[in-house]
Amino acid sequence: MLRRDWRLYLDRKVVHFIYFYILWLTIQFGMKAPSFAAEFGWDGVLMHYTLALVQPFGTLWFIYALPVFFVITKLLHTLKVPWQVTLLVAAGIQTSGLHPGSVLIDETAARFVFFFAGYVFAEKIFVIADWVRQNTMKGLAFLIVWAVANGLFVGYGYADLPFSSLAPGGSGAFAVITVSALLSKVKALDLLRYMGKNSIVIYLSFFFPMAVSRTILVKLGIIQNAGVISLIVTCTATIAPILLLWLITTTGYCKFLFKRPAWAYVAKMPPAKSPEPSPI
Repeated sequence: MLRRDWRLYLDRKVVHFIYFYILWLTIQFGMKAPSFAAEFGWDGVLMHYTLALVQPFGTLWFIYALPVFFVITKLLHTLKVPWQVTLLVAAGIQTSGLHPGSVLIDETAARFVFFFAGYVFAEKIFVIADWVRQNTMKGLAFLIVWAVANGLFVGYGYADLPFSSLAPGGSGAFAVITVSALLSKVKALDLLRYMGKNSIVIYLSFFFPMAVSRTILVKLGIIQNAGVISLIVTCTATIAPILLLWLITTTGYCKFLFKRPAWAYVAKMPPAKSPEPSPI
């Protein structure tokens, strides 16, 4: 991927996410505009929308930050900076607690080290996942040890100490890899695999079913347990986007929500691999 020319790379890793950020930012603002207008006036709505082009809005910060991560990685690769140096510097920035108040800078400082580590150790991660699939009991044992250690670490307040977030974050990543590898062995979880394949679809559109289901449940007042409400809202916010994707795939309408149209490419479009309109 990093060996691609800049035009193709920027199309796949920058323009791609800019399209989805602006599209879903506009959708979210369209839905929230009346409440924003009541609080800030319509001039305030326009001002906040414009501000969101430089200051990531809500959960869309991830879609905003990804192109930045990709460009930084490409630049470092082009300049032939040793990956060990980059990883060390990124780790230092992450543990420094840099927090100037800019969402983009804050999130880059906190997350880039994990993004870059994923790129550097990608092959080894797949090797670990294969090992876990072949050693189920050892994988389960690791998860138990990790859960206990992580619980104690957080429970005793060590997670709030300076320089303490990097190691737990790394061990948590290994736990996610382990769980994913173990779940991949369960043939009955095809739906879960499909959801993972379309995770960006869920990430982009979960906010609306989440807000609607939460509002309905709270107003009905039938369920009082906050944990149960949270579970129902989470399931709704996860499954509804997949149903939306299925509906779009079936009808052929509104594909632009999850797939870039031809005009949004600055390089040659890739050959179609699947009829599903997935942004992945």
